[in-house]
Amino acid sequence: MEHELERPTTTFFRFEDLRIYHKSLEYINWVYKVATNGKDEHCINVFFERFLTSAQGIALNIAEGSSRNKSQFVYYLKMAKSSVRECVVLSTIAQSRSFITNDEFDHSKNYLMEMTKMIGALIGSLQRSVKPEEHLGDDDDDSL
Repeated sequence: MEHELERPTTTFFRFEDLRIYHKSLEYINWVYKVATNGKDEHCINVFFERFLTSAQGIALNIAEGSSRNKSQFVYYLKMAKSSVRECVVLSTIAQSRSFITNDEFDHSKNYLMEMTKMIGALIGSLQRSVKPEEHLGDDDDDSL
């Protein structure tokens, strides 16, 4: 009798196990969706390129930081929060220029608030567990 191979419960890259990483990917997909929602003016396209760059910065900083020691991971998570704040500003501009609807603005703001809380909670957890010797060096290990 053959047995089906079980899939591992964790992934090789630890950031792929983080809910905030998956939430940030959802947000990137949302930005792509609203950016391509029948808008073809050049200035809107340029604007949404910046918006997408900021949205991608959230996920990219989470992924990059996860391969570092805990204290460096906190630094990258703070950079991810900076990208969240950029998206707040860009959402506000998009709404004021009628690039997105009020409902889309509310959707964006809710995503961003949730991600800020999730990142803050992860930072708090990491800061409580950081040992003094972890402030030095880069342990480029994905098994945190």
